[in-house]
Amino acid sequence: MSKSELLLPAGSLVKLKTAIMYGADAVYAGTPDMSLRTQSKFSLDELKEGIEFVHSKGKKIYLTLNLFIHNAEAQKLPQFVTTLRDLQPDGVLVADPGVFDYLKENAPELNRFISTQANVCSSAAVKFWQKMGAKLCVLGREVSFEEMRQIRQDCPNILLETFIHGAMCMSYSGRCLISNFLADRSANKGKCAHCCRWHYKLHLKLKDGTIKDIEINEQNKDMFEFLLKEDFRPDEYYEIIEDEHGGYLLNSKDMCMMPRLNKILELGLDSLKVEGRNKTEYYAGTVARAYRAAIDAFQEDPQNWNPDIYMKELYTLQNRGYCLGFYDGNLTHISQNYEYTRTMGEYLFAGSIIEWQGNDAIFELRNFIESGETVEFLIPNTLETLNLKLTEFEDADTGETSSKVSAGQNKRIRIKPQNWNKPINEVKKLLPQYTIARKFAPLTGENKAMYERKLHEFQQLCQEE
Repeated sequence: MSKSELLLPAGSLVKLKTAIMYGADAVYAGTPDMSLRTQSKFSLDELKEGIEFVHSKGKKIYLTLNLFIHNAEAQKLPQFVTTLRDLQPDGVLVADPGVFDYLKENAPELNRFISTQANVCSSAAVKFWQKMGAKLCVLGREVSFEEMRQIRQDCPNILLETFIHGAMCMSYSGRCLISNFLADRSANKGKCAHCCRWHYKLHLKLKDGTIKDIEINEQNKDMFEFLLKEDFRPDEYYEIIEDEHGGYLLNSKDMCMMPRLNKILELGLDSLKVEGRNKTEYYAGTVARAYRAAIDAFQEDPQNWNPDIYMKELYTLQNRGYCLGFYDGNLTHISQNYEYTRTMGEYLFAGSIIEWQGNDAIFELRNFIESGETVEFLIPNTLETLNLKLTEFEDADTGETSSKVSAGQNKRIRIKPQNWNKPINEVKKLLPQYTIARKFAPLTGENKAMYERKLHEFQQLCQEE
């Protein structure tokens, strides 16, 4: 069985290096002009540095050219393709047939990959792109496990890639019109306003033309429910859940295929992709190390593989609740989060070691830390942590000390050798530059109850085969 590649997003140079350090076999990145990466943090020089870094580690990097172009954008193709040829990535992700054809004619040495935006959901589509000269097809998120199995069987001589983790989109393969309509921001150009995450509130229009709120309060909230029905399903009613803030009709949970990873690995797909180009380096590192360890463990002992230890790691990430996406075919209500739109979890990104100055670790803060709190440093290449409790914090720039610190404006603290419970040479080896750290932040009250309910729903779903 060939080993599937673990592919992580790289929305910036730091995220790229973090993903590689924590176990990614490859990363994908892009520049703002000609991809779905309009919020990319890469300059051209940083992209060159990133490619050199990835290749120095024996890993791969793919660049994106996966928007559907208009005539004005087509004029930029010659210059952009010239840049691509100079950068020499390991592959270029494309969705538009015109862009694909232009690359084929003007940069035939570049590997052409078909993006998920192209909606490849069948063996016929894969075979079409293979005939056109594509080396890899990214399967649409809408493809079920059984369909993946059939496509792999029907198309053995082309590389296949599938998503295994990340945010889901209520639109078809991420091609959203709502964002354009409501916010004048094109999802096809990476500017998605995430309108599906917004809360919407039901109102009534009276005969005199006035519009009134429907007030939901403690006295009436259990008296009625809102239900939708459409003509072709006369016996099915869809519940619309709304609280005093509104309802989340279109808000999907996040995809997490870890409980089915062994089944996916058995198919022999070539690349397993994680979504999250706009997420933090903490997300990139945590997801990379969890799936890296899980893939390696499966390769070593597939019969005794168990996802529980790796799921424990993924639960430390802020999420909207997890689901299995389209793995089983059509989505169910379990895949939607009607209660809240924000991400939740019981750990927060504390910060990262941005450099070592001699034996002092320079730690950039990403969250508030108080005296006595424990910070967990995630050791690369393992699922272990190195824990550190600090009672005071020294500003890395001014030398001033305090009993609590907040993130913001690149706030950094200096961690001295005596703070660690291990010899400093061992610590520096375990925690290189770009090591990420987290802190425990337990949920309480209603947030705790909602989070545990979503956790239970996912666990129940995963027990069903």
